[in-house]
Amino acid sequence: MSHLGAAFLPVLHLLAAPAVGAAANPAARGLEIARAADQANQGFGGETATLTLELVNAHGDVTRRKMTMEILEVADDGDRSRSTFEWPPDVKGTRLLTWSHKKTDDDQWLYLPAVKRTKRIAASNKSGSFMGSEFTYEDLGSSEVEKFTYRYLDEPKVNGRDTWRIERVPVEKQSGYKREVVWMDKEYLSPLRVEYFDRKDELLKVALFEGHKRYGKLWRFQIIRMDNMQTRKKSVLTWDSRQVGVKLPPERFDNARIED
Repeated sequence: MSHLGAAFLPVLHLLAAPAVGAAANPAARGLEIARAADQANQGFGGETATLTLELVNAHGDVTRRKMTMEILEVADDGDRSRSTFEWPPDVKGTRLLTWSHKKTDDDQWLYLPAVKRTKRIAASNKSGSFMGSEFTYEDLGSSEVEKFTYRYLDEPKVNGRDTWRIERVPVEKQSGYKREVVWMDKEYLSPLRVEYFDRKDELLKVALFEGHKRYGKLWRFQIIRMDNMQTRKKSVLTWDSRQVGVKLPPERFDNARIED
């Protein structure tokens, strides 16, 4: 996620300058855009939200689930998040704890209340579906700048909005994606669209980020629509409520307390 505030006008001035060197050095330009988006999202501290997850199969049948999410900003590392299913009863209490890292593989644990068991998500399983959705465990980690290499492509409009289009390639060899193409909104410094290509370099999924809303100096999208272009299944994640700048105790994200 990427967000914009007045404090980042010097960065925006630099990015708004004519991209004279973009064609000559697209890697540097792509990295510059990614770093600006990352910087614009810093300083939120903590965040809480309630969400609805809709799973849509190839026939259009819809299954709905309710979740809560808590995110803790960590200095000098990736964020920590705790996602808990609240409804329906058959998944209530299922919880995913994620420790994102800037340079090493993310740590993730899934607590299954039905069997009172916590399992660690192995790096080789990060491309697996999260609770039957089109979101993978890899998708649920934060997109740290250091986890990709970048290439600037161009500056198209998306639904009338100005964007930078960049390509990013995961550094992690066990990533489920060969590459991703991101349309980054120039005002929000947040994605509007991401295309995910599988290891065969075929288009696998398209994510649309909608309903951007400002929280103080920060921007947040309210909806992610994830379409699987190969299976025709879809998942829609909608933020029903959100609080940004919340103080959260770090011990709440302790992997030893995932059942609490």
